[in-house]
Amino acid sequence: MLRSIVSISQTANKIVPSTETALPDLADLDRPALEQLFESVGLPRFRARQVFRWIYRMGETDVSRMTNLGAKVQAEISRRFRIGSPILEHQDRSADGTRKFLLRLADGRRIEAVYIPDTPKQTFCISSQVGCAMDCDFCLTGKMGFTCHLTPAEIVGQVRVLAHETGLHDAAFNIVLMGMGEPLHNYDAVMTSLRILADEEGLAVPPRRVTLSTVGVVPAMEKLAREALMPNLAVSLHATTDEQRDRLVPINRKYPLEALIDTCRKFPVKRRNRITFEYVLLAGVNDTPADARRLVRLLGDVKAKVNLLPLNAAPGIPYERPDEATVDRFAQTLAKHGLRVSVRKSRGRDIRAACGQLIVEGKKTAAGPRLAALMAANHE
Repeated sequence: MLRSIVSISQTANKIVPSTETALPDLADLDRPALEQLFESVGLPRFRARQVFRWIYRMGETDVSRMTNLGAKVQAEISRRFRIGSPILEHQDRSADGTRKFLLRLADGRRIEAVYIPDTPKQTFCISSQVGCAMDCDFCLTGKMGFTCHLTPAEIVGQVRVLAHETGLHDAAFNIVLMGMGEPLHNYDAVMTSLRILADEEGLAVPPRRVTLSTVGVVPAMEKLAREALMPNLAVSLHATTDEQRDRLVPINRKYPLEALIDTCRKFPVKRRNRITFEYVLLAGVNDTPADARRLVRLLGDVKAKVNLLPLNAAPGIPYERPDEATVDRFAQTLAKHGLRVSVRKSRGRDIRAACGQLIVEGKKTAAGPRLAALMAANHE
């Protein structure tokens, strides 16, 4: 059973950060780093492996329940460290079986994650940030603005919580980094999380079962291309001209289509794999036959498959969902010209858990004006 050390306390219904959060969080570290840390404080390296197994294989974050450590070791670990985990605050269930989880972090901030059943493997859609700085014009998460990056403990912790709540801790599941945030804007924490998830001593989720979605942070994509651990790559494209994409996906003003597609062209894709290009269809905006033909030309020499997503309309989004005939015509044009194409079935729309609908209500922070500065600080 998954348990966690409570790192926040409730006082008169107000969430107050605990002094415990000042301690180093063991869940922020991959196994080699955890072994080095234990060795540096005089604890044997094998104890780190034991703790790692407890956290990820057994889903246990209460050191006092790690029965093979011994009382003295338990006391020493508890004195020096903490093991953080998001706290489940609420969940909604869709008529189609999708479940949306509202999770509270140690600092009181909230994020959302989604469980999508029967896809054909079970899939967890997790977040990498609180909010998002990308400010895409059709995405509710972008309306939140950017608040902060998630730590590895907070990213992997979503998987632990969802695995426990869905009874899949010992089962195979997929992970998509398509929740709140731009994963490549939080590069180091995301890559540490992927190493933790892939470790055979823990959850053992191989990279082939993980998909990372980006709006096109080109320098980080080039860095990702050199990583030993390589998740599946999905690129949120949504437009076929720079003028169109500048409006829909503002990061395009910094990394335009030519640079993005060239980076995709060079990306090391395994022999039988392809980069997924996600394309949200907006009625009367990017769903015309001309758009479809431009998309064919744009991706002509890229190992690509296209995932069409008819917009999940919501209050606050200034676009509408195209009708089925328009979606079918667009898909048929791509297929006729040799592109692999699928139309994503929206899941969880009735609980606002579908693509682009994740948002934690609250005051919006400035996203668009900060975008260039945030990108420059992180990637130049």
